Amino acid sequence: MLRDITLGQYFPGDSIAHRLDARCKLILVVLYIAALFTAVNYGSYAFMIVVTGAMIAVSQIPLRAIVRGLKPVLVIVILTALLNMFFTQGTPVVKLGALTITREGLIRAAFMVLRITMLIAGTFLLTYTTSPIALTDGMEILFGPLKKIRVPVHEMAMMMSMALRFIPTLIEETDKIMSAQKARGADFDTGSLIQRAKALLPLLVPLFVSAFRRADELATAMESRCYHGDEGRTRMKQLHWAARDTLAILLGAAVFAAVLVMKHFGL
Repeated sequence: MLRDITLGQYFPGDSIAHRLDARCKLILVVLYIAALFTAVNYGSYAFMIVVTGAMIAVSQIPLRAIVRGLKPVLVIVILTALLNMFFTQGTPVVKLGALTITREGLIRAAFMVLRITMLIAGTFLLTYTTSPIALTDGMEILFGPLKKIRVPVHEMAMMMSMALRFIPTLIEETDKIMSAQKARGADFDTGSLIQRAKALLPLLVPLFVSAFRRADELATAMESRCYHGDEGRTRMKQLHWAARDTLAILLGAAVFAAVLVMKHFGL
Protein backbone atom coordinates (compact mmCIF):
# COMPACT_ATOMS: atom_id res chain seq x y z
CA MET A 1 0.00 0.00 0.00
CA LEU A 2 2.82 2.42 0.83
CA ARG A 3 4.36 2.01 -2.60
CA ASP A 4 1.03 2.99 -4.14
CA ILE A 5 1.25 6.53 -2.70
CA THR A 6 2.56 8.63 -5.58
CA LEU A 7 1.69 12.13 -4.31
CA GLY A 8 4.68 14.45 -4.66
CA GLN A 9 6.45 12.33 -7.26
CA TYR A 10 7.62 13.90 -10.51
CA PHE A 11 7.66 11.92 -13.75
CA PRO A 12 10.14 13.53 -16.18
CA GLY A 13 8.87 13.82 -19.72
CA ASP A 14 8.51 16.02 -22.79
CA SER A 15 4.75 16.09 -23.24
CA ILE A 16 2.70 19.22 -23.79
CA ALA A 17 1.71 19.17 -20.12
CA HIS A 18 5.36 19.00 -19.06
CA ARG A 19 6.26 21.98 -21.27
CA LEU A 20 3.52 24.21 -19.89
CA ASP A 21 4.55 26.97 -17.51
CA ALA A 22 4.12 26.06 -13.82
CA ARG A 23 1.96 29.15 -13.28
CA CYS A 24 -0.29 28.07 -16.12
CA LYS A 25 -0.73 24.60 -14.62
CA LEU A 26 -1.57 26.03 -11.20
CA ILE A 27 -4.29 28.22 -12.74
CA LEU A 28 -5.57 25.27 -14.77
CA VAL A 29 -5.87 23.16 -11.61
CA VAL A 30 -7.97 25.89 -10.00
CA LEU A 31 -10.22 26.05 -13.07
CA TYR A 32 -10.47 22.25 -13.16
CA ILE A 33 -11.50 22.03 -9.50
CA ALA A 34 -14.03 24.83 -9.96
CA ALA A 35 -15.52 23.07 -13.00
CA LEU A 36 -15.58 19.73 -11.17
CA PHE A 37 -17.51 21.13 -8.21
CA THR A 38 -19.86 23.03 -10.52
CA ALA A 39 -20.87 19.84 -12.37
CA VAL A 40 -24.15 18.47 -10.99
CA ASN A 41 -25.85 16.59 -13.83
CA TYR A 42 -25.20 13.56 -16.04
CA GLY A 43 -24.06 15.61 -19.02
CA SER A 44 -21.63 17.76 -17.04
CA TYR A 45 -20.11 14.73 -15.30
CA ALA A 46 -19.72 12.91 -18.62
CA PHE A 47 -18.07 16.04 -20.01
CA MET A 48 -15.64 16.21 -17.06
CA ILE A 49 -14.78 12.52 -17.49
CA VAL A 50 -13.82 13.26 -21.10
CA VAL A 51 -11.79 16.31 -20.00
CA THR A 52 -9.96 14.28 -17.34
CA GLY A 53 -9.19 11.54 -19.85
CA ALA A 54 -7.86 14.12 -22.29
CA MET A 55 -5.64 15.62 -19.57
CA ILE A 56 -4.17 12.20 -18.76
CA ALA A 57 -3.60 11.48 -22.45
CA VAL A 58 -1.88 14.85 -23.03
CA SER A 59 0.35 14.44 -19.97
CA GLN A 60 1.50 10.99 -21.22
CA ILE A 61 1.50 9.74 -17.62
CA PRO A 62 0.87 5.96 -17.55
CA LEU A 63 -2.67 5.15 -16.51
CA ARG A 64 -1.39 2.54 -14.06
CA ALA A 65 0.42 5.31 -12.16
CA ILE A 66 -2.85 7.24 -11.84
CA VAL A 67 -4.72 4.13 -10.68
CA ARG A 68 -1.93 3.25 -8.24
CA GLY A 69 -2.18 6.72 -6.73
CA LEU A 70 -5.91 6.22 -6.13
CA LYS A 71 -5.47 3.02 -4.09
CA PRO A 72 -4.56 4.72 -0.76
CA VAL A 73 -7.83 6.71 -0.80
CA LEU A 74 -9.98 3.73 -1.76
CA VAL A 75 -11.31 3.42 1.81
CA ILE A 76 -12.36 7.09 1.83
CA VAL A 77 -14.09 6.68 -1.55
CA ILE A 78 -15.98 3.58 -0.39
CA LEU A 79 -16.99 5.22 2.90
CA THR A 80 -18.24 8.31 1.06
CA ALA A 81 -20.28 6.15 -1.31
CA LEU A 82 -21.86 4.18 1.56
CA LEU A 83 -22.76 7.30 3.52
CA ASN A 84 -24.45 8.83 0.49
CA MET A 85 -26.26 5.58 -0.35
CA PHE A 86 -27.76 5.00 3.08
CA PHE A 87 -28.36 8.55 4.32
CA THR A 88 -29.89 10.25 1.28
CA GLN A 89 -33.65 10.50 1.38
CA GLY A 90 -35.70 9.62 -1.68
CA THR A 91 -37.38 6.74 -3.47
CA PRO A 92 -36.56 3.43 -1.69
CA VAL A 93 -34.85 0.77 -3.82
CA VAL A 94 -33.44 -1.76 -1.33
CA LYS A 95 -34.12 -2.06 2.40
CA LEU A 96 -31.47 -3.64 4.64
CA GLY A 97 -32.92 -3.74 8.13
CA ALA A 98 -33.03 -0.19 9.48
CA LEU A 99 -31.10 1.13 6.50
CA THR A 100 -32.66 2.00 3.17
CA ILE A 101 -30.90 2.51 -0.14
CA THR A 102 -32.67 5.11 -2.24
CA ARG A 103 -32.49 5.88 -5.93
CA GLU A 104 -31.31 9.39 -5.19
CA GLY A 105 -28.70 7.96 -2.81
CA LEU A 106 -27.30 5.69 -5.51
CA ILE A 107 -27.08 8.57 -7.97
CA ARG A 108 -25.46 10.86 -5.43
CA ALA A 109 -23.00 8.15 -4.37
CA ALA A 110 -21.99 7.58 -8.00
CA PHE A 111 -21.51 11.32 -8.52
CA MET A 112 -19.41 11.67 -5.34
CA VAL A 113 -17.18 8.71 -6.25
CA LEU A 114 -16.63 10.16 -9.72
CA ARG A 115 -15.94 13.61 -8.29
CA ILE A 116 -13.37 12.39 -5.75
CA THR A 117 -11.69 10.12 -8.30
CA MET A 118 -11.42 12.84 -10.94
CA LEU A 119 -10.33 15.41 -8.34
CA ILE A 120 -7.44 13.24 -7.18
CA ALA A 121 -6.45 12.11 -10.68
CA GLY A 122 -6.58 15.64 -12.10
CA THR A 123 -4.69 17.32 -9.27
CA PHE A 124 -2.05 14.58 -9.12
CA LEU A 125 -1.14 15.47 -12.70
CA LEU A 126 0.19 18.79 -11.37
CA THR A 127 2.94 17.15 -9.32
CA TYR A 128 3.46 14.37 -11.89
CA THR A 129 4.31 16.87 -14.65
CA THR A 130 5.90 19.72 -12.67
CA SER A 131 9.24 19.61 -10.89
CA PRO A 132 9.25 20.80 -7.24
CA ILE A 133 11.49 23.77 -8.09
CA ALA A 134 9.22 24.95 -10.92
CA LEU A 135 6.18 24.45 -8.71
CA THR A 136 7.74 26.55 -5.95
CA ASP A 137 8.67 29.34 -8.38
CA GLY A 138 5.20 29.31 -9.94
CA MET A 139 3.44 29.56 -6.58
CA GLU A 140 5.75 32.33 -5.43
CA ILE A 141 5.16 34.41 -8.56
CA LEU A 142 1.37 33.91 -8.53
CA PHE A 143 1.10 34.91 -4.86
CA GLY A 144 3.71 37.63 -5.26
CA PRO A 145 1.24 40.53 -4.80
CA LEU A 146 0.61 39.32 -1.23
CA LYS A 147 4.15 40.39 -0.36
CA LYS A 148 2.87 43.96 -0.24
CA ILE A 149 0.87 43.09 2.87
CA ARG A 150 3.90 41.30 4.38
CA VAL A 151 2.76 37.74 3.67
CA PRO A 152 5.85 35.44 3.58
CA VAL A 153 5.04 34.10 0.13
CA HIS A 154 8.47 32.66 -0.62
CA GLU A 155 8.68 30.81 2.69
CA MET A 156 5.16 29.40 2.28
CA ALA A 157 5.88 28.19 -1.25
CA MET A 158 9.16 26.65 -0.13
CA MET A 159 7.48 24.82 2.77
CA MET A 160 4.75 23.42 0.53
CA SER A 161 7.31 22.28 -2.01
CA MET A 162 9.42 20.61 0.68
CA ALA A 163 6.35 18.90 2.12
CA LEU A 164 5.50 17.42 -1.28
CA ARG A 165 9.10 16.42 -1.84
CA PHE A 166 9.37 14.70 1.53
CA ILE A 167 6.26 12.53 1.02
CA PRO A 168 7.99 9.97 -1.26
CA THR A 169 11.09 10.08 0.96
CA LEU A 170 9.15 9.34 4.15
CA ILE A 171 7.17 6.61 2.41
CA GLU A 172 10.40 4.96 1.31
CA GLU A 173 11.79 5.28 4.84
CA THR A 174 8.61 3.73 6.31
CA ASP A 175 8.86 0.84 3.88
CA LYS A 176 12.47 0.21 4.92
CA ILE A 177 11.57 0.25 8.63
CA MET A 178 8.66 -2.13 8.04
CA SER A 179 10.89 -4.52 6.10
CA ALA A 180 13.51 -4.42 8.87
CA GLN A 181 10.91 -5.15 11.55
CA LYS A 182 9.34 -7.94 9.48
CA ALA A 183 12.78 -9.55 9.30
CA ARG A 184 12.79 -9.50 13.12
CA GLY A 185 9.40 -11.22 13.34
CA ALA A 186 6.94 -8.31 13.29
CA ASP A 187 3.57 -9.04 11.68
CA PHE A 188 1.70 -6.21 9.94
CA ASP A 189 -0.53 -8.24 7.60
CA THR A 190 -2.63 -10.50 9.82
CA GLY A 191 -5.21 -9.93 12.54
CA SER A 192 -8.10 -7.50 12.86
CA LEU A 193 -7.97 -3.86 11.84
CA ILE A 194 -7.30 -2.80 15.44
CA GLN A 195 -4.49 -5.34 15.79
CA ARG A 196 -2.89 -4.14 12.56
CA ALA A 197 -3.11 -0.54 13.78
CA LYS A 198 -1.43 -1.50 17.07
CA ALA A 199 1.29 -3.32 15.15
CA LEU A 200 2.10 -0.09 13.30
CA LEU A 201 2.72 1.88 16.52
CA PRO A 202 6.37 0.71 16.86
CA LEU A 203 7.01 2.31 13.45
CA LEU A 204 6.24 5.80 14.72
CA VAL A 205 9.33 6.33 16.90
CA PRO A 206 12.00 5.41 14.29
CA LEU A 207 9.99 7.20 11.58
CA PHE A 208 9.82 10.44 13.60
CA VAL A 209 13.52 10.16 14.46
CA SER A 210 14.35 9.70 10.78
CA ALA A 211 12.11 12.61 9.75
CA PHE A 212 13.68 14.99 12.29
CA ARG A 213 17.18 13.86 11.26
CA ARG A 214 16.44 14.54 7.61
CA ALA A 215 14.92 17.93 8.46
CA ASP A 216 18.02 18.84 10.50
CA GLU A 217 20.31 17.76 7.65
CA LEU A 218 18.28 19.84 5.20
CA ALA A 219 18.42 22.90 7.47
CA THR A 220 22.20 22.51 7.85
CA ALA A 221 22.62 22.15 4.07
CA MET A 222 20.56 25.30 3.44
CA GLU A 223 22.48 27.30 6.05
CA SER A 224 25.83 26.16 4.66
CA ARG A 225 24.75 27.53 1.27
CA CYS A 226 23.88 30.90 2.87
CA TYR A 227 20.14 30.54 2.29
CA HIS A 228 18.29 33.54 3.74
CA GLY A 229 14.83 33.20 2.27
CA ASP A 230 13.58 35.57 -0.40
CA GLU A 231 16.12 38.29 0.31
CA GLY A 232 18.38 38.76 -2.71
CA ARG A 233 17.43 35.38 -4.11
CA THR A 234 17.79 34.66 -7.84
CA ARG A 235 16.64 31.70 -9.96
CA MET A 236 18.84 29.48 -12.08
CA LYS A 237 15.89 28.55 -14.31
CA GLN A 238 13.46 31.31 -15.23
CA LEU A 239 9.82 30.59 -16.00
CA HIS A 240 8.74 31.65 -19.48
CA TRP A 241 5.11 32.22 -20.44
CA ALA A 242 4.51 31.10 -24.03
CA ALA A 243 1.60 31.18 -26.46
CA ARG A 244 0.72 27.57 -25.58
CA ASP A 245 0.19 28.65 -21.96
CA THR A 246 -2.29 31.33 -23.00
CA LEU A 247 -4.09 28.82 -25.22
CA ALA A 248 -4.24 26.32 -22.34
CA ILE A 249 -5.75 28.93 -20.02
CA LEU A 250 -8.36 29.79 -22.66
CA LEU A 251 -9.22 26.08 -23.02
CA GLY A 252 -9.51 25.74 -19.24
CA ALA A 253 -11.79 28.77 -19.05
CA ALA A 254 -13.87 27.33 -21.91
CA VAL A 255 -14.27 24.05 -19.99
CA PHE A 256 -15.43 25.92 -16.89
CA ALA A 257 -17.82 28.03 -18.97
CA ALA A 258 -19.22 24.91 -20.65
CA VAL A 259 -19.93 23.30 -17.28
CA LEU A 260 -21.67 26.49 -16.12
CA VAL A 261 -23.87 26.45 -19.23
CA MET A 262 -24.73 22.77 -18.67
CA LYS A 263 -25.64 23.48 -15.05
CA HIS A 264 -27.83 26.44 -16.06
CA PHE A 265 -29.76 24.41 -18.63
CA GLY A 266 -29.87 21.26 -16.49
CA LEU A 267 -27.85 19.14 -18.91
